[in-house]
Amino acid sequence: MKDRREQTEKLLMGHYQTYPKLQIKDIFKFLHQSSFGCEHLVTDLSAVNEYISKEAKESRFHVGKLVEPLDGDFCRVYLDWIEAGLSAKTLGKLFFLSAKPVENGKSMLEEKLAVFTEMVNKGLLPFAPDKVEREIAKWGDEGYPACHHSDRFKSNYFPAYRVIRKEYAIFLPLFLQIDRTTQMGRVTMAIEGGSASGKTTLSKMLEEIYDATVFHMDDFFLRPEQRSQERFAKPGGNVDWERFLEEVLIPLKNDESVNYRRFDCSTFTIKPSVIMNPSRINIIEGAYSMHPKLAEYYNLSVFLDIPSQLQEMRIRKRNSPDMAERFFKEWIPMEHQYFEKLRVKERCDMVIDSKDIS
Repeated sequence: MKDRREQTEKLLMGHYQTYPKLQIKDIFKFLHQSSFGCEHLVTDLSAVNEYISKEAKESRFHVGKLVEPLDGDFCRVYLDWIEAGLSAKTLGKLFFLSAKPVENGKSMLEEKLAVFTEMVNKGLLPFAPDKVEREIAKWGDEGYPACHHSDRFKSNYFPAYRVIRKEYAIFLPLFLQIDRTTQMGRVTMAIEGGSASGKTTLSKMLEEIYDATVFHMDDFFLRPEQRSQERFAKPGGNVDWERFLEEVLIPLKNDESVNYRRFDCSTFTIKPSVIMNPSRINIIEGAYSMHPKLAEYYNLSVFLDIPSQLQEMRIRKRNSPDMAERFFKEWIPMEHQYFEKLRVKERCDMVIDSKDIS
């Protein structure tokens, strides 16, 4: 509780320092968005995209951070991102996916309003305590509806943004790069990184946002006849990159259907093929996806960098003790050899710190 109150106080003070001409209703809006997110449900995605595109053309340049944290799971993303190359369709989808009901929103809001009141009573914010008390009581009687920015705030700061979940905001630079790259045609993208760095989480996110097709390197473990000491000694040898190249990357390059055969870890055999058609965005997810024999087939790549302590914590949480030890003794050392010997992180187009990826 104490940590939450301190966080609210810190963010409210920062908000006031950034926007010193804000009014009480602007504080209300900040706290309402912090508690409830997007303020209302969105049902028509095409209308959202059209409105964002129109608003971006008419909005003035925002002075300040283009991603503004709120006090909770959400943040404000300013429409200047569209001018930089993020598509209105992508921002609209992020807004659409973020616009979901929030449990305990009212109780969170009232907790934050108590902090706001306390700050006013201490003289930390330039509002009359009795006026704040009346305005909060009136707002509460109305059921704490979503509110607009004050005219003074709008005339001084020209707010033009969308509220999205922070889990999406982490990847805005990547979304921007994807949107720029798709302007030149189909995207085939590699998601690299160590065990438990968030590669699967990111691939699922991209699948949802872009309707992307995802291929997993874990489906291309070595067949029994390939498992030799000589093979494992080679950096990047712990994957059937030859079959992945033949079955996935070459067909994608040629705009052909992919006959995708998954390796079955329970039987050490290859399953029957599944036909998958190329999408506008095709994601190759997994360690060893940037093997030198595969790297030339991508037009975008990202490396998810994870600190060793966080990696260990995640692996122990997700696996049995015996399986976790196999990660630490077998698979992670091979990953490190591959990353270091073949300079994998350095060869990727983008590196993202995965400490905020769940």
